[in-house]
Amino acid sequence: MNCPNCGATVPAGVANCRKCGSAVEQPAQPFQQAAPGPQGPVNVIIQMGPGGPQVQPQMPQQQQVVPMAPKSKILAGVLGILLGFLGVHRFYLGYKGIGLAQLLITLLSCGYGALITVPWGMVEGILILVGTINKDVSGQPLKD
Repeated sequence: MNCPNCGATVPAGVANCRKCGSAVEQPAQPFQQAAPGPQGPVNVIIQMGPGGPQVQPQMPQQQQVVPMAPKSKILAGVLGILLGFLGVHRFYLGYKGIGLAQLLITLLSCGYGALITVPWGMVEGILILVGTINKDVSGQPLKD
């Protein structure tokens, strides 16, 4: 940037010209804002220029989704029957909230909650093995 008074070069971030001492107005920093677009949010850069604000949309970089290996239906079912009262089968399938609920009901009730969570886990284990529950949390089918 040049000084408007003497024309000397003024480094960015300096408020006064080092040669003549006059005040130098620094250009405004770009303002970024996310705006919805057809493929998700689009970054928009707004710069103040001599003719007013200038808008420059920038498309976000595409994220690569790496497919996970399918979960085993047999393993999930056996975990449900044997350790379902602790929610282990739900954690395995990615349902952290329900798994945590089963775990906390069992532990925080000093074991009395197992009267609820043991049948709950066994029924879910059987439902997994017969195919009624057949997807993990991401919607991917369980493998046989």
